[in-house]
Amino acid sequence: MSAVLLAAAPPSRAPDGSRLPDRGPRLLAGPDPDGEAETLKQHGARLGRRPRGGPWLIDVIESSGLRGRGGAWFPTGRKWRGVARAAQRKAAVVVVNASEGEPLSAKDRLLVTHRPHLVIDGALLAAESVGATEVLIYLSRPSRPATRALRNALGERRRAGQRDLPVHLVHTAHRYVSGESSAVVRRVSGGLAKPTFTPPHPSDSGVDGRPTLVQNVETIAHLALIARSGEDWFRERGTREAPGTMLVTLSGSVRFPGVYEVDVGTPLPDAIGHAGGVLEPPRGVLIGGYFGTWLNGASLAEVRLDPAEVSLGCGIVGVLAAAACPFREAASIVTYLAAESAGQCGVCVFGLRAIAETMTRVAAGDADRGDLTRLGRWTTMVRGRGGCRHPDGAVNNVVTAVDAFGDDLALHLDGKPCADSGRPSLPPPARHRGWR
Repeated sequence: MSAVLLAAAPPSRAPDGSRLPDRGPRLLAGPDPDGEAETLKQHGARLGRRPRGGPWLIDVIESSGLRGRGGAWFPTGRKWRGVARAAQRKAAVVVVNASEGEPLSAKDRLLVTHRPHLVIDGALLAAESVGATEVLIYLSRPSRPATRALRNALGERRRAGQRDLPVHLVHTAHRYVSGESSAVVRRVSGGLAKPTFTPPHPSDSGVDGRPTLVQNVETIAHLALIARSGEDWFRERGTREAPGTMLVTLSGSVRFPGVYEVDVGTPLPDAIGHAGGVLEPPRGVLIGGYFGTWLNGASLAEVRLDPAEVSLGCGIVGVLAAAACPFREAASIVTYLAAESAGQCGVCVFGLRAIAETMTRVAAGDADRGDLTRLGRWTTMVRGRGGCRHPDGAVNNVVTAVDAFGDDLALHLDGKPCADSGRPSLPPPARHRGWR
């Protein structure tokens, strides 16, 4: 999946010398992200030397309103402050979560592979601010280009004589739940990359019992820019409650699939327009990824990419082709998620499996209204009862598909499934074995 920039950044100064609002790309500014990784020399010439982190940066991040871009959109400054308090008792650890287990996302891989110094800068700033003595970057094993880019970047810094906190790479199995924060902590501590039952929260007791800040790659990259340009600069874009830009991975029935940088709050049709628009009037859109929300194509004009309006997850927009069957898509996704669970509790092992089997019958036109009743009961029973949020996300995909495509559902239950008989247009990847 290629990366595509927005238009080139406009001048930063008006003719009278006053500062103009920033409207160009931020995270994706610099060398073509379809090319080689940005070198240390290029990075330094473009952004200058990074400041040193400290308590001052926690105040700046809080004032900036930066929210985590990994899925939950939790206020970053609040998270940092909690780790910093715990670090007064024991030195903390910063873990940059670059595992990107979401099949429809490519943004974190893009940043690590093509802007490695921006990511390393952000990680070091976070560590210096919360009282950490070590930085770990957590990658899935198939991410060879990302691993190579990071190793080369760290080598450049050593050769340049930079004396920073130690940065280590940790690899994990490429599984959907391997990126959940407690799974990250468990793997880095030497265990399997499976979610654990909490508490304690990683910010209190994480890697080897130390306070641990687990932060998504995009969030880390944003803070590397905020530390240089300030909170007011960051707030020039986005919304009042969710300032800044965000990376969106656009896929499915769009002209140019890829990763794009847009303002938070951008109308969905405008965001899709960055990818050249749709190939045909869409049947629907999946926002937020496999744990996300299905929307009917008829309602898209009213939607903005705003976490106050819709669950954005890690910035996924999957456009469903007009001829595609939404229930085939939903059945394919929940079947994948049932197989990708940690297998630690009955809710996933039995509940998701039963839901997936029923959705598969719905997609094929082989289900009856009794199946629909059972599906409604099971999705209600599953919510909030798993050892992690995996079953909640899976049933959200199913429930929103049923809600968004009610007319199609009635036809399926009458034994008249969609004419589409091909593969899902948003197919899950091949499954990966093992948990290390």
